[in-house]
Amino acid sequence: MNPSTSTRGHIHVGYGLGKVMEDEKPTSPSSDSPDDEPVEKNPALEVEIQEQVDSGSKEKSPSKKKKTSSKRKPKPIAKRKVRLAHELPSKRRRAIKEAMEDHKAEHKDEWDRSSGVKTHVLMRKRIKPGTMRSFTIPLLDTNLGDSWNIPITVINGSRPGPTVTISAGIHGDELTGPSACSHLLSNTMTDPVRALDPQHVAGVIRILPIINLPGYRNMQRDFPDGRDLNREFPGRIKGSTTARVAYRVWNDLITGTDYLVDLHSAAKGRSNMPQVRAYLSDAHSNIIAKAFGIEVILDSKPPRGSLRRVAMEHGIGALTYEGGGADSLDQESVQVAVNGVLNVLRTLHVIPGNPTRPKFRLLASGSTWLRASEGGLLDMHVEPSSVVQQGDVVAKITDPGTPGLSVDIVAPKDGLLICTATNPFVTAGAPVGHFLPLAKHLDLVLDQCDEESRFIVAGSEEEPVWREEDIDEISLEGEWSGGSVDAEWRNEWVSNGAGSESGEAGEEIPRRRTKKKTNK
Repeated sequence: MNPSTSTRGHIHVGYGLGKVMEDEKPTSPSSDSPDDEPVEKNPALEVEIQEQVDSGSKEKSPSKKKKTSSKRKPKPIAKRKVRLAHELPSKRRRAIKEAMEDHKAEHKDEWDRSSGVKTHVLMRKRIKPGTMRSFTIPLLDTNLGDSWNIPITVINGSRPGPTVTISAGIHGDELTGPSACSHLLSNTMTDPVRALDPQHVAGVIRILPIINLPGYRNMQRDFPDGRDLNREFPGRIKGSTTARVAYRVWNDLITGTDYLVDLHSAAKGRSNMPQVRAYLSDAHSNIIAKAFGIEVILDSKPPRGSLRRVAMEHGIGALTYEGGGADSLDQESVQVAVNGVLNVLRTLHVIPGNPTRPKFRLLASGSTWLRASEGGLLDMHVEPSSVVQQGDVVAKITDPGTPGLSVDIVAPKDGLLICTATNPFVTAGAPVGHFLPLAKHLDLVLDQCDEESRFIVAGSEEEPVWREEDIDEISLEGEWSGGSVDAEWRNEWVSNGAGSESGEAGEEIPRRRTKKKTNK
């Protein structure tokens, strides 16, 4: 579609854009709000893909004398990282590269198996090795009123290893995290020989499914005093209600962890596609961000007062997962969250198994917001994870007070919508889409899209691992004739007295008789 096309009673608007970090400053910042501090002002995108290539392809080696050996050695297969686009600012690329080069594989004394596994203590609760324990702790120390007892589950493995904390429900109306945690704690995940069987865990897993309990009960984002918990860390023991809760959560529940996975959804009025946010020049955060196993990773410095920011400042590898919207459950986002947590645990060798990896990664250090140029009712033509090309109509705005007139919001360039508005009421300047430009390799992204040009996130189409189909079992009582399953099979062989050559008790297989040839 030509962006300049306009018809009678119809206006075409294509460039209602603003820089994500400079223009978007809501009064109540959200976990996915653009007040995440930018690493660079220029929007950038990097695509990574892993592939195996033949080290000897397209190159002719100098002629050598042939060996006399009849066996030929196979050509070695080398693993090479192919960068399909270098659009991260060079300064940022160097910072990430240097951080990863300086990083050394961490090994703490308490992770050493020779030191033995110890009882884990959290809030005076003792969790023995190889066991799982669920309990509640109060967010406030009070004698009167509600102290808000939140649920906690701790899995202390039978072997030593790192401590990983899975947090969710910091905002009470975000349900993706609490739902993912409930599935992680289901019997299909924690029963013997399952993924989170305590006997197979190395280290400690802390799961905090609902941190903002009053907000969860009232379907509200913030705490009762109107403050955002994710802007109050590390908190103050004598501060506001929310600051006191932040102090308790940080000092009693988060401190002592090695890695943090914080699960979120979009704020009211919008919905996010599954994505990871991490500061990639922090080596520990970089490792678990890529281990999560999905394509979109936003390289952003966390906002002040956020749990991710404070954790990173204290040497804890931290990431924020975003998926879905407020007051709703997007099962695709929940599925990706569960898979991502398991991938992180497998990468850190906390649980056995190999993590799954995406076909490629999109590493973005900047983005733009598509904004409404007029007010009225918003009709979105796309959804989160939609891939659009320059000139495509993303949304249309109409106003019942001015019938016959509408305004189109047009994609300024090729890109991926990682967030779209769900509130149909908009005013001029309101953001309607979080836009990630794709300057190069659009075809690579389109190859992983469905018929409606929606990007298929890795792990979103798999069967949920926590669902187990109920299968009817029919019991048939009786006894085996002859004492075993095949005891009656070819009884004439058994009567010949042949030796038993079978692993089944009571069953003997005769030896074949051969006739000797005689020379006449």
